[in-house]
Amino acid sequence: MATDRPRTTPVARVLRVCLHLLVAGLLALAVLRALAGRDGDPAAVAAAATAMAAVYAAGPLIGAVGRSGRAAALWLALLGVTWVGVLVATPDGVWLAFPLYFLELHLLGRRAGVAAVGLTAVAAIVAYSAHQHTVGVAPAIGPLLGAAFAVATVFGYQALYRESEERRRLIDELTAARADLATAHHAAGVLAERERLAREIHDTLAQSLTSIQLLLRAAQRALPDRTEAAGEYVEQARQAAQDNLDEARRFVRALTPPALESDTLPVALERLCATTSVRSGLPVRLHVLGERVPLPVPHEVALLRIAQSALGNTVRHAGAGHAEVTLSFMAGEVALDVVDDGAGFDPEAVRTRTAAGGGAGGGGDGADGGYGLPSMRARARALGGSFAVESAPGEGTALAVLLPVPGGAGGTEEGSS
Repeated sequence: MATDRPRTTPVARVLRVCLHLLVAGLLALAVLRALAGRDGDPAAVAAAATAMAAVYAAGPLIGAVGRSGRAAALWLALLGVTWVGVLVATPDGVWLAFPLYFLELHLLGRRAGVAAVGLTAVAAIVAYSAHQHTVGVAPAIGPLLGAAFAVATVFGYQALYRESEERRRLIDELTAARADLATAHHAAGVLAERERLAREIHDTLAQSLTSIQLLLRAAQRALPDRTEAAGEYVEQARQAAQDNLDEARRFVRALTPPALESDTLPVALERLCATTSVRSGLPVRLHVLGERVPLPVPHEVALLRIAQSALGNTVRHAGAGHAEVTLSFMAGEVALDVVDDGAGFDPEAVRTRTAAGGGAGGGGDGADGGYGLPSMRARARALGGSFAVESAPGEGTALAVLLPVPGGAGGTEEGSS
C-alpha cells in the first residue's frame, strides 16, 4: 500500500450503520426490480447481488480490514469484482457506486482513495452507457457528481477530525500545564511560608531566647549573694518568654506583631531600644527624622523585624559600647539605619562564605547559622527596597534599609529617644 495512507478515520457508529443499510437497500432494490421484470435477468441479478452482499458482510467481520491497508485493498478489490458482476447483470448496479466511494476514501490513503473513486466512477459510466446503448454526457453526470460529493464530504470530515484531534491535544497539554502550574504554585507557596517562618523565628524567637539566656546567666551570677537582683533578672526573663510566646502565636497565624497592634513604628522601635538596653546593658538610642507619616503594615513589620535582628546580632556578636537606630521619613521613602561601634567584620568575606551571621555589628557564623543578613535583605527586597551593610574589622558596622512608600512626606528632625 501507499505510504501516505493516514490512520483510519473513526466514523461514528450511526454512519457505519447507515452505510450498511444503504448497501443492503440498493442490492435489495436491484433484485426486486429484476424480479419485477424491469432491468436484467432475475437469476443473474440475484446471484451477483448475493455474492456482493456476502463479500461486503465479510469485511466488517475481518478485523484485519480495519487495521491493515493491504487487507483493506484486497477486500475492496474483491468487492469491486462482485460489484462489476452486478453492473453486468443490471444497470441498477450503478447506484452502488456511491457507497463504494465512501468505503474507498475511508479505507485507502488520500491518493489511493481518489484513484479508486475515479476508477469506480469510470466503471459505472461505462456500464450504464453499455446498458443504455448510448454514449454521452448524461450517463456521466450522476457518477461524477456522486464521486465529487463523496470526496468533498470525506475530506471535509477528515479535516474536521484532524482539527478536533489537534484541539483535544492542545486541551490535554493545557490541562497538564495547569496541573504543573498548580503544583509549582503550591511548592512556591510552601517555600515562601517556610521562608517567612524562618525569618520570623530568627528575628523574634532566636533573638528573644538569646536575651533570656543572658538574663538567666546574670541571675545565676547574682546568686546567692544578690537575690533581689537575681529576682529582677528572672522576672525580665519571664517577661521576655511571655513576649516571645505572644510573638510565636502571632507569626504562626501571620498576624501583626504585638508591638505594632496599638502603637506606631517609632513607638515600637523606641520600646525595642529600651528593652534591648535593659536586658543587655548595651546603650541603644533611637532617632526619628522627618515628618512622621502612616506606613503600610508590611513596611512597619519589615522594619521592626530588621531592627530586632540587627540589634540582636549587635548584642551577641559585636561587643559594642553603644548602638544608634535612626528612622527617617522622606518624600516617598522611609529609611532605617542601625549603627554600632563594635568589632565589625568583612561583609565581602561573609558573603563569600555564605555565612553572614552578623547584623549591625558582628561577623562570623554566629548562633543563627548566618541567616541574619540574608533574612534582612530578603525582607527589604520583598517590598521593593534596598539593603546595604558597611563594616570593617575593628571599625563597627552600619546597616541601612530604604523602602519606597507612596504618599510619604519629607521633613526635618522631629525628635529622638
